[in-house]
Amino acid sequence: MKEKRFKNTDWIVLIISLALLGIGLVALYSATQNSELDEFKKQIQWAVFSIPFMIIVYFIDYKIIVKFAPVLYMVFILLLVGVLFTKPINGARSWYKIGDSLAIQPSELAKIIVIMFMAFILYRLQLKGKREINKPWKLIVYFVFWGLPIFLIYKQPDLGTALSYATAMLFMLFVSGLDKKYMVLAIVAIVLCAPYVVQHLPAHAKARIEIFKDPESDPRGLGYNLIQSKLAIGAGQFLGMGVLKGNQTQLGYLSPKTTDFIYSVIGEEMGFVVSSTIVVLYVILITKAIGIGKNAEDSIGSYIATGIAGILFFHMIENIGMTIGLLPITGVPLPFVSYGGSSLITNFICIGLLLNISSRRKKGLSYNSKYNMYGN
Repeated sequence: MKEKRFKNTDWIVLIISLALLGIGLVALYSATQNSELDEFKKQIQWAVFSIPFMIIVYFIDYKIIVKFAPVLYMVFILLLVGVLFTKPINGARSWYKIGDSLAIQPSELAKIIVIMFMAFILYRLQLKGKREINKPWKLIVYFVFWGLPIFLIYKQPDLGTALSYATAMLFMLFVSGLDKKYMVLAIVAIVLCAPYVVQHLPAHAKARIEIFKDPESDPRGLGYNLIQSKLAIGAGQFLGMGVLKGNQTQLGYLSPKTTDFIYSVIGEEMGFVVSSTIVVLYVILITKAIGIGKNAEDSIGSYIATGIAGILFFHMIENIGMTIGLLPITGVPLPFVSYGGSSLITNFICIGLLLNISSRRKKGLSYNSKYNMYGN
């Protein structure tokens, strides 16, 4: 049985995540030369700490883990409420400070818990059939449970992370059997409500949108980071200026270069070859996650894998898009590449779940798998 599981496991997912981590560590090594390599060393420590979590998650049947999702969901909701009363760091109440140098971001760690809980909710809402999700009251239940963490994260304020949750929500809803009429209504509602939403965004968010449209209007202020990012990526050309040799990176013009703008460091010092390779790796990883969801042995595994694909998709599009000036800056990290302990732990747990789900895939199963964890 174990041999079959290892054979079924989609190890390409693990290889890609480790490749992205490796590229990120090289970029962090270069970007932290003037800060005694503190973040580089910490990232290695976080990687060593994270990988055992991935291994544990791989070996425990995900259906067993999901049984604890409702309790864990409530725990993280309380953590997301509590963090609103902490001292702001960089203008946001998003972290629990532990000691002088350690900070835990509950919104990052909560991602996978919320995805598992919502997979559980979708399963329960569809016990009588996949089309059950189209009943209005069931859609309301789905949106309420998703909306609570999104609202709390938005209040931190952390619009970027809130949008990543929303993307996962839409990915999972898309594969749940939702009627096309609801999708059309959603698109119409988004178009009609967008101007109102933008008008009532927090001041800092509206300022980012305005500077995104014209960064040259404030080149030494709000537009500075975007301008420097585009200069760095452009300077890298095809092969890059070389690790430790990027002007914008080494002279301190990129900020924060270890998190939000790590892709700019890669573009400048490693060039188009490596930066485009990163995009290809993410596309393969996201495609693999969607494929794992499609071939999962039950609907819960399918929803979890699809939700993870949504998270990865948003982070890739937003982070890379903002560094090259195609999207507003929101402070979203690049998975496995940007510096961040909470993010790295969450990402490797996601990989562990994808490996777990892929190892248990079975062909020819109907929507409601014969393996029914709840005995219904």
